Amino acid sequence: MGRDLTALFDPVSVAVVGASDDPAKYGHTIAAQALRADGGRRPVHLVNRRGGTVLGRTAAPSLSALGEPVGLAVLSVPVSGFEETVDEALRCGARAIVAITAGFAETGEAGRARQLAVTERVRAAGAVMVGPNCLGIADNTTGLHLASDTFASGRVALLSQSGNLALELQLRFEPHCLGFSRFVSLGNQADITLVDLLADCARHDGTEAIAVYAEDFGDGRAFAEAAADAGKPVVLLSAGRGAASARSAQSHTGALTTSADVVAAACRDAGVELVATPRELTVALAALKGGRRAGGRRVAVLTDGGGHGVIAADVAEAAGLTVPELREPAQRMLRDVLWEQSAVVNPVDLAGMGEQDPGSYAATVATLLAAEEVDAVLLTGYFGGYAAAEGGLGGGGSALAAGEQEAARLIAARRTDSAKPLVVQSMYPGSPSCRTLEAAGIPVFDATEDAARALAVTVPRPRRVGVTPLPRPAPPLPGTGYLDTRRALEAAGLPFPAAREIHNDTQLLAATEEFTGPYVLKALHLLHKSDAGGVALGLAGPGELLAAFRDMHARLGAPSYSVEEMADLSDGVELIVGVNRDPRFGPVAMVGLGGVLAEALHDVAFTLAPAPADRALHLLRGLRTASLLDGVRGRPPVDVAAAAHAVETITAFAAAHPEIAELEVNPLLVTPRGVLALDSRAVPA
Repeated sequence: MGRDLTALFDPVSVAVVGASDDPAKYGHTIAAQALRADGGRRPVHLVNRRGGTVLGRTAAPSLSALGEPVGLAVLSVPVSGFEETVDEALRCGARAIVAITAGFAETGEAGRARQLAVTERVRAAGAVMVGPNCLGIADNTTGLHLASDTFASGRVALLSQSGNLALELQLRFEPHCLGFSRFVSLGNQADITLVDLLADCARHDGTEAIAVYAEDFGDGRAFAEAAADAGKPVVLLSAGRGAASARSAQSHTGALTTSADVVAAACRDAGVELVATPRELTVALAALKGGRRAGGRRVAVLTDGGGHGVIAADVAEAAGLTVPELREPAQRMLRDVLWEQSAVVNPVDLAGMGEQDPGSYAATVATLLAAEEVDAVLLTGYFGGYAAAEGGLGGGGSALAAGEQEAARLIAARRTDSAKPLVVQSMYPGSPSCRTLEAAGIPVFDATEDAARALAVTVPRPRRVGVTPLPRPAPPLPGTGYLDTRRALEAAGLPFPAAREIHNDTQLLAATEEFTGPYVLKALHLLHKSDAGGVALGLAGPGELLAAFRDMHARLGAPSYSVEEMADLSDGVELIVGVNRDPRFGPVAMVGLGGVLAEALHDVAFTLAPAPADRALHLLRGLRTASLLDGVRGRPPVDVAAAAHAVETITAFAAAHPEIAELEVNPLLVTPRGVLALDSRAVPA
């Protein structure tokens, strides 16, 4: 169930320590906001070490001087007195602390140590703490206002590492009738973490959707698990995803895995909507408001001007939607309500009828929503313009404005007869007609790409697979060299060709008596053997093998070599399977087209490891080159199910060995007869 945060969001009383009359101090802003609720649900006390009055109210010189228990203490005090104030708050019975004060983990190791010591004392007292180095909290459902600004009431909980971002979202939310149930500035997350807050907001009756802005997830895997279990839409705006993640990058897996890949994989697994900007976040939340979901990707575009319709169709398809031709029954119904010159194929173009009869918009929307071949409707163009400018086009503005507003009311009413999403793009999104639509829960945008993005948010998502629990750590490997790793993977059930380690001519010739050629020769203890000229393939017999060994040893002087049976590559597809241990999300699996060109081809997909076979199969089928698995140009299809089970084996093995930072099997040869791992590599943590 997670931690109980009732004392934080609905405290019995509030004390603002560091309250001030100086507008330049944060204690002034917090105190002013806190007093908005004074005399209502809970008492609010102001504390200033000088006593006197603050904001016209008597201020106590200390928490102890209040003479009564404190429910929640907001601390906006100098860092030098922070620990002492925390201890006093705990002695006075505080069950929750909001720590505005900065100067802790964000300043370095000494600050981190002080922060940890304070956190331990808070937890030992059975209390909870937000921050330090945060900008406050608010809960509109309980009348709690302990942040710098007032947030419009609504159903979105915002958990953010940026205070200014909340202010921008407030402005962007307003046209879409969106508001906040809660706002929490995360700060350093010394005690209460993003995961704690996400889990609590998932249980909160006043919250319908959870918006997150995160620069540092802390425990990213726990975040993904909490989001997968939330049961409510979670929209994530994540920063810093373009930089490579912290890893050694000593393998193809490390070189191909970036922070963006990891976050995107975690979001997909957990069912989180991932966005890149505050504008996209607003679009997603507006689309998700009310819980409408499309049954598929088929969109009907409606306009009263051909240009807007064509552009909207192009943008919708670029967003991953389809704009199919309407079937004859739907076209016939449209011809019954429109005039002769209207286009009824899709996009549907009123061709000027909207100016003569604004009600035609409502009739057409209703017809399109009822069509079986339509999953959602995008209305685009001039709608809203008649009511926005009395007079409009063609004169008679007042009548057109009234007709358009009546059409908006009809659209809002008829929309209730269908569960399909309806999204509007208007040149006049702030017009009375568009405001009527927004008030009815129909999102209205000024940009076509936003409207298309909104519909894309509502389409069926890939099956939410959740996060597979990590296995128990296995005993550490005796070594992470090629043969050590190979033997361990073989023991786990992954097949390899026959191989023998050799150091000299005699051992090499002895190996040829154990299995027949052609042979492969590999120089060991080199991370990138192929790049260094440490791999020789297709050596027909002992003579060729011996010559290759002497040449390779003269060039590289490796301490040992591996002689292996050469696999038949003729009907196979080479894959790469790797696991990179991310510092935030733990082991992350990668599958893709492999071989020596893995980095150049960059056809890879990611998921949090371990990856069960069904998830691995989904990733393989999603590759750009997935058609190769089914056979091309007369080649037979390969055993994709065996490949998926091999991915499960490799990723489960890597997840159970935290001493390995990167594990890679490349290539994993998949043939019509099964799989064979031809090479492996491990990088110690």
